[in-house]
Amino acid sequence: MAVSDKTMFEIYRETDYNRAFHYVFYTDLEEHARDDVISKAANGDTVFSGFIDDALKEKAREEIAALVDELNDLHEDDAGISADEVRKRLAQFLVPDEGAG
Repeated sequence: MAVSDKTMFEIYRETDYNRAFHYVFYTDLEEHARDDVISKAANGDTVFSGFIDDALKEKAREEIAALVDELNDLHEDDAGISADEVRKRLAQFLVPDEGAG
């Protein structure tokens, strides 16, 4: 798959007092907000990152937003959602890691 046919995304958690979960589609960032958004994500704790097929981006965005909402609704003491569970729930949208194997 060509680089232009996929979008890099990340689900992360803020490290400040809020500890909220967010997601970002890196290739969709507008120039004026890019540095701030990337800095915020870089300062957070990565929950999951990968690439989604651009042909499925809008449905993937809906599923990722639902996952982030679910994570934000969990009580702080709950275990959360594992990376394996996120991978399973997003499997239909993910581009296989071409460097694996």
